[in-house]
Amino acid sequence: MAATAAAALQQTPITFQSLRVTSVKPVTLSFSGGLRLRSLKLAGNPRRRCRNNGGVRMADSAAGSYAAALAEVAVANGTLEATVKDLDSLEKLFSDATTLNYFVSPVVSLEQKRELVDAITKSGKLQTHVCNFLNVLIESKRIDLIKDIINEFELVYNKLTETELAVVSSVVPLEEQHLAQIAKQVQKLTGAKNVRVKTVIDESLVAGFTIRYGSSGSKLIDMSVKKQLEEIATQLEIGDISLAV
Repeated sequence: MAATAAAALQQTPITFQSLRVTSVKPVTLSFSGGLRLRSLKLAGNPRRRCRNNGGVRMADSAAGSYAAALAEVAVANGTLEATVKDLDSLEKLFSDATTLNYFVSPVVSLEQKRELVDAITKSGKLQTHVCNFLNVLIESKRIDLIKDIINEFELVYNKLTETELAVVSSVVPLEEQHLAQIAKQVQKLTGAKNVRVKTVIDESLVAGFTIRYGSSGSKLIDMSVKKQLEEIATQLEIGDISLAV
């Protein structure tokens, strides 16, 4: 399983694309002091809310606390943009149930898990502080939170950089120029300074695409053929339409 997990990161291309459109110069941010990940501990009530120097809510859950700690290190090191890209890679890696189960399994020794993280570090696919962060989660037996931590980190990142996230789902990958047009449209709709686009392949859409943005993806622009077929079916009152492939 270790070989499978390592191969997933080293050989499999990441399917998530990321495009950021910026209308103003990036904001320079800083935190006071640093943070040693190896000694990272969460004390007190894990749902206690607090704010960092940038006014970002940091700790309303265990996953949020870890995400805020990682963001603090990334900002202090000037690697926030690189770190969010690393977490995109981790999102892909841990979307594979085999990989997640390997790291969560009590049967696999702590040393074996560390060795795999070390192999990932040596491959150069991830920054050292991100790999160290994985070791912290493994040693603390909180690696099961990795998906929630990634989601929370994205929220912190979006807040710090005043970025609107747009998730574009399509049957096939869209061209960069089309993603740029979508990003600009979302920017007009939201007034956000920055827009970050993540793409997801969804074959159920038949053709076309959908765009989710806003708080927790609450707003949807549906330009898919699937949606059009559903509307036609509703108008004709014939129920679901199935397509022969």
